[in-house]
Amino acid sequence: MRASRLRSGNPGWLTVSTSPCRRRIIRPLETCAEGLALPTFESNGVTINFIQEGVGPDIVLVHGFASSLQGNWRGPGVVDALVASGRRVTALDCRGHGRSSTPHDPAAYGGTKMADDVLNLMDQLGITKADLMGYSMGAGISAQLVTRYPERFRAVIFGGMGDALLSGGRPREGSNAIAEALEAKDSGEITDATAKGFRVFAKSTGADLLALAAVMRSGREGADPGRLRAIQNPVMVIVGEADTLIVSADRLAAAIPGCTYVKVPGDHTTAVTPVYSAAVVEFLAKASPVS
Repeated sequence: MRASRLRSGNPGWLTVSTSPCRRRIIRPLETCAEGLALPTFESNGVTINFIQEGVGPDIVLVHGFASSLQGNWRGPGVVDALVASGRRVTALDCRGHGRSSTPHDPAAYGGTKMADDVLNLMDQLGITKADLMGYSMGAGISAQLVTRYPERFRAVIFGGMGDALLSGGRPREGSNAIAEALEAKDSGEITDATAKGFRVFAKSTGADLLALAAVMRSGREGADPGRLRAIQNPVMVIVGEADTLIVSADRLAAAIPGCTYVKVPGDHTTAVTPVYSAAVVEFLAKASPVS
């Protein structure tokens, strides 16, 4: 384990290949602040919003719980930094988040459905192999993907995640408390400070609280810990030095062969800054260089 510490298109319809002989039209859901159309596609009956920017080797970004591609990646400048480094960036709003569909049934999120959305998007866009970065919940989804389909990915970055990945999931007790906080009609009813913090954050992003509660109650599958410990892809674990929501990120990094471990300023919700982006660009330049 290598450890370090860092301080401080076209607005019309999008046509993509789905096979050598077939193309599928992906319609824009709505326009973003810059006036560019945001395309969507259907993944197992759910509409998924995404962006694709830049030219070069592909990298796919998966955001954290109660966030979005805008909040986690575009707003903080991660997309721009990666594009400037010569990469093509694809990022999606996970189901239940952002501008994607927000079903309120936990069954819509269970098993590997959220990971399948990422793989389906790659297939729709003809991305055969990519670098992969996930933050928090997105790191868990990314771990599912790289342990199930290692041949589809090059370098992998787990942001905002600790050794919960090594146990194959997340504590149900904490998940239930967060779900109850999101479902509460009055925030004054909430006694769990962490759960209340999630509700405050979710409301600040304009998220669908009941959809997020369904995500928490869904029983999503975790990555296989044995496969995670045996991963052959270059991996970086990157966390905020003041992040109190995750436990033992150093233990996660130590369990993955050759893992690069980086701490950056910030806590769980403030760690994704230009310092974070610079660390990611530096890691990728060595682990998955642009040819």
